[in-house]
Amino acid sequence: MRHALVLGALLCCTVPASAAEVAAERTKLEGTWTAVSAQRDGKDAAEPVGHRLELAGERFRISAQGTTLYAGTYAIDPAPQPPHIDFRHDTGQAVGQTWQGVYWLEGRTLSICDNAADPAKPRPKELAAAAGSGHVLIVFRP
Repeated sequence: MRHALVLGALLCCTVPASAAEVAAERTKLEGTWTAVSAQRDGKDAAEPVGHRLELAGERFRISAQGTTLYAGTYAIDPAPQPPHIDFRHDTGQAVGQTWQGVYWLEGRTLSICDNAADPAKPRPKELAAAAGSGHVLIVFRP
């Protein structure tokens, strides 16, 4: 009986992505993306529109008009649905913080929803930034 419970628990949980799956997903995400729309806590947010997100290797950089606002490393896990993305800041306005998020890549559109508005809030479970959530949803295009 105990083995059946353990097996059942294993079957219901998401299996982490392999290193090869992560590498393949990073390749799809690499490049420079420009924010075309944003929402924060249930309201449209004009401030992030036009920001550039650069993803290269394990590094990220967010800039506006050539000035670095945030930078550091990022990690992804493409296995959960939606996939997870975490931004660990070592440069810029959020040094020492980690933004936890989810993302979706469809064609030439990358959508990221994270807890940047309030890093004390939990990781979003969907691509939505409802009022009071502490979440930010940004849509990027190359």
